[in-house]
Amino acid sequence: MEQSTFFEVCGVLASIFMILGYLPQAVKTIRTRDTDGIALPTFLMMGVGSACFMLQGLFHRPSILWALFLTNLVTTICSVIVFGIKFYNDYIKKK
Repeated sequence: MEQSTFFEVCGVLASIFMILGYLPQAVKTIRTRDTDGIALPTFLMMGVGSACFMLQGLFHRPSILWALFLTNLVTTICSVIVFGIKFYNDYIKKK
């Protein structure tokens, strides 16, 4: 297998596994609104990290790294939603 093809396959597989690993927690949190077992700083850092990787994939030259961009777009959106629910539960709802 050619090296660039190998790296492309690795990137796509990493994207699939990242989304499949991340999405169940986000879906569960969105459905139940239960955030007691979630650390706010963790989701903040994960969201910022995903946003940075998303930008890296988007602005990569000579071409966009689609697997990196799309995976981190999904995880950034999920992180923002979960962070928002967690923030609401911990700081707004409990007041």
